[in-house]
Amino acid sequence: MVYAQQKLGITERQACAALGQSRSVQRHAPKRADDEAALTADILALARQYGRYGYKRITALLRTQGWVVNHKRVERIWRREGLKVPGRHKKKGRLYLNDGSCIRLRPCWANHVWAYDFVAERLTDGTKIRTLTVVDEYTRECLSLRTGYRLQADDVMTVLTELFTTRGVPDHIRSDNGSEFTAKSIRSWLARLGIKTLYIEPGSPWENGYNESFNGRLRDECLNGETFHTLREAQVILEQWRHHYNHIRPHTSLGYKPPAPLACMKGATGIMEAASAYAPAPSIMPPMHPPNCNLNTGPINGG
Repeated sequence: MVYAQQKLGITERQACAALGQSRSVQRHAPKRADDEAALTADILALARQYGRYGYKRITALLRTQGWVVNHKRVERIWRREGLKVPGRHKKKGRLYLNDGSCIRLRPCWANHVWAYDFVAERLTDGTKIRTLTVVDEYTRECLSLRTGYRLQADDVMTVLTELFTTRGVPDHIRSDNGSEFTAKSIRSWLARLGIKTLYIEPGSPWENGYNESFNGRLRDECLNGETFHTLREAQVILEQWRHHYNHIRPHTSLGYKPPAPLACMKGATGIMEAASAYAPAPSIMPPMHPPNCNLNTGPINGG
């Protein structure tokens, strides 16, 4: 409008009439909410604290802090402040059999399928350390992050023993074909406990997608931004991140809620909380199989 006035040398009234725009709209001064500055400050603080989060996850964190805010408003402020929105990831296809059924067993309840794997990292002096990650594929909860110099089959059994005692025994455990997971001692021990092992095809990490995705989040949000001088420092920082992941970090597949509040399993005696690291240990009795769950395709009708 101003350009038309300057270019043609006409009044505002004439320019509005020519362009078909109301003069009240032209003279309207936008009003910002009284809490704009406070909301912007909180968004910037969260963006600094969680540099790899996008505006949708930041919106979820704001709501947990008590803000009643729409994600569109957060996005507007996000872009106005020049914050970076993480790019979209290309969708990956699944592996199917000839009859159309999916090879990968899908989790249908808590303690149905666990998955574990190793993540490698180095200290500042170049010493290699390894972290054993264990996740519940259904609740998305990280059950353990055990870090050490050399983690072998005995260490894996120690971690699993602690989890079986406090979290219950899963129906299946998924892993790759590493020697720590395929050792005869572990396979015979799990068989005696009635736990079925799900070994992925060699060179096919996408078949362990839940754990691989978690390992990617761990490296992107923690390992790539931290410098570890000692093993003890790495253990403390990783355990703090695990607590944040389970209880604070919004998870997109869980409706932007953290995994722990949703990690409840229904057993023969009722509902048992099994999420919080500080909650009492649940029973080791396996949960009853839901009637509306198909072991290959997952819950029926979104169950």
